[in-house]
Amino acid sequence: RGISSDERPKRPLTAYFRFLKDNHSAFRQKNPEMTNLELVKKIAGAWKELPASQKQVYEEARKTDWQRYTEQLAAYKAQLTPAQAAALKEEKRKRLAKRRSFKAKRELTVLGKPKRPRNAFNIFVSENFQESEGASPAAKLKQLFDAWQKMSSSQKQPYLQLAEDDKVRYENEMKSWEAKMVELGREDLIRAGQQRRKKKTAAPAKKAGTAKKAATAKKAGTAKKA
Repeated sequence: RGISSDERPKRPLTAYFRFLKDNHSAFRQKNPEMTNLELVKKIAGAWKELPASQKQVYEEARKTDWQRYTEQLAAYKAQLTPAQAAALKEEKRKRLAKRRSFKAKRELTVLGKPKRPRNAFNIFVSENFQESEGASPAAKLKQLFDAWQKMSSSQKQPYLQLAEDDKVRYENEMKSWEAKMVELGREDLIRAGQQRRKKKTAAPAKKAGTAKKAATAKKAGTAKKA
């Protein structure tokens, strides 16, 4: 039969997260006006100030659960067929790849990467979505798609022009953003095409620099002989 990673024993909580789980409700009752982030920071501060003897209680509970976890994990792995183990490994790989992708997108947002340009149809949809007919978002999109297909070239032209303008905006913003990333030492975030162009530009400059050094050295050698 198939087996899911949901059946895998759950890794036990750390000592701090046990403390957080045990005390979250009490802290919330005492500080109802706080946001979740503020509340977590307050609990983290309380954990730091907690005496070592009280922290040890949570640490011992973690050790007990960890021992049970390792035994359950060994039993879980022992029951897997090679095919099931391979399937779970692939599932884990996809899950980690998805997590890395999300983390990378979040980093780009923090770094202020410009938004990609919209095409003509996207602009048409954004301007007409609210007024379009349809009981659901999918129905609205279908209605707009059908309307777009029936539009003449002249009717589409304003949206095509807006799309071209947005493309120019994107390219200009990307050039500035990529220059900033180079200054920050994040060349890995530059588009592949831009990297190739930079290498082509750098190659002649490097060659010219090498030739200049050789000429200078030759001139110095000639002067020395004289």
